[in-house]
Amino acid sequence: MKQLSIANVYLHTPALHSDERGTFSEWYRADRMAEVVGHPLDLAQGNCSVSRRGVLRGVHFADVPPGQAKFVTCVSGAVLDVVVDIRVGSPTFGRWEAVELDDRTRCGLYVGEGLGHAFMALSEEATVVYACSQAYAPRREHGIHPLDPALGIAWPSDVKPLLSPKDAVAPTLAEAREKGLLPQYDDCLAYYAKLRARGVSGKPDA
Repeated sequence: MKQLSIANVYLHTPALHSDERGTFSEWYRADRMAEVVGHPLDLAQGNCSVSRRGVLRGVHFADVPPGQAKFVTCVSGAVLDVVVDIRVGSPTFGRWEAVELDDRTRCGLYVGEGLGHAFMALSEEATVVYACSQAYAPRREHGIHPLDPALGIAWPSDVKPLLSPKDAVAPTLAEAREKGLLPQYDDCLAYYAKLRARGVSGKPDA
């Protein structure tokens, strides 16, 4: 697993084993995740999202603690997956990083708690699956408009974005910060420390 330019974001490129029957890969290994991240990913919920070309989901995030870490992979088609550092006080606050996830490389992306996450379907249809450290909790979930010009995410210019009604009216990063919705970097660091301290023994208190 390779750490990207934003802390607490890792890209996993699995070894692909191919023969006349097809291809096999280990898309997730708890022990390797714990070794790199410093703690295991507690699986509380698994999601499967099927999107047609242009569907843009996000930018989504959850209150910290406990937040919601994700391990994301595209099992069919291709998506542009984007992580945004929305942790107020982070050295990389406001920065985003994009990677393409597809059914050829079988790469996976780990997104730590407190970070914003979004993806756009690039193929005619794309299926994304992701493991989550916490179950969906509507009162703790928030969003930032993925087309916020201040963020300047470089979505493909040849693909027309299709947003849900909820994402289409999400606040900009500046508006979310003004409303006090964004996670604080110090709170995130404290929570990461609790996760590392607890290790495999269980989840930290919220």
